[in-house]
This record gives sequence, structure tokens and C-alpha cells, in this order.
Amino acid sequence: MKTFFFIFSFLLIISCHKEKNEIQKPTFLFGNWIRTNEKDSLITYETWQKNFSGIGLTLKGKDTTFFEQMKILERKDSLFLAISGVNETTTLFKIIEQTDSSFVSENLKNDFPKKIKYFLEKGKLKATISNNDFKVDFIFERIKNND
Repeated sequence: MKTFFFIFSFLLIISCHKEKNEIQKPTFLFGNWIRTNEKDSLITYETWQKNFSGIGLTLKGKDTTFFEQMKILERKDSLFLAISGVNETTTLFKIIEQTDSSFVSENLKNDFPKKIKYFLEKGKLKATISNNDFKVDFIFERIKNND
């Protein structure tokens, strides 16, 4: 009887133990990208590192006309896209949908954008930033290394 009670207690403890699932982060972002649907006089780059930090910058000639820092953060079992360098403080966008080749993030309190979507399609990195009235599409091609 003691053996039965011990085995029953052990199985009960194991079955009640919740295993913490690791949140999958968007590895499809990794690499160096150049925007292919930019205005003629501008060049836009986006680079994502394996630590899930990235930068986006736009050049007009040798002058930087836009610069932002990005990072995928994990907080309280949720993922966020953090954007800094655009506003006075970092803006967090909660990732609300995700697959192995896309994610949608949102911050409904932000004026523009309220939503940011990234997705991989036919080897191209695409992004859409939007609010209820307006959207901007980005299409990036991977920059090939000379290695």
C-alpha cells in the first residue's frame, strides 16, 4: 500500500508540473537587407543580428536621413518589437501573431504605426507599417556577402 501511495504521489506531482515552453523568436529576420521599393534618391538598409537586435537606416547620398534601432524582447512570456531612435522614448509593439516566417506586432496607443508586420516571401523580407488610415510597404532583398 505504501508503494502504491508513493507511486501515485510521484505521478501526481509530475503531471501537475508545467513545463515552460520556450518562446520562438523570429530568426527569419537575421541578415543584411536592402530596400528595393525605395525612392530613387534614397537607399534604405536593415540589419538583424543573431541576438535579435537590428538597425534600420536610410541614406541620401552620404547623409543619414533616418535611423532606428530595433530589438525583439521577451517580457512576461510575450515577445515585443522595441523601436528606439525615432521617438524620445522606446516604443514597444507586442507580437500578437507569429509563424516561422512572419509576425504581426501592435501598439494601439501609438499614432503611427499602430501595427508592424514582418514576413518572408519568396526569399524577400517584407514589412508593412500601418494605422487605420494609412500604410507603408517595405520590400527588402538580402545583401549577398562576398565570403
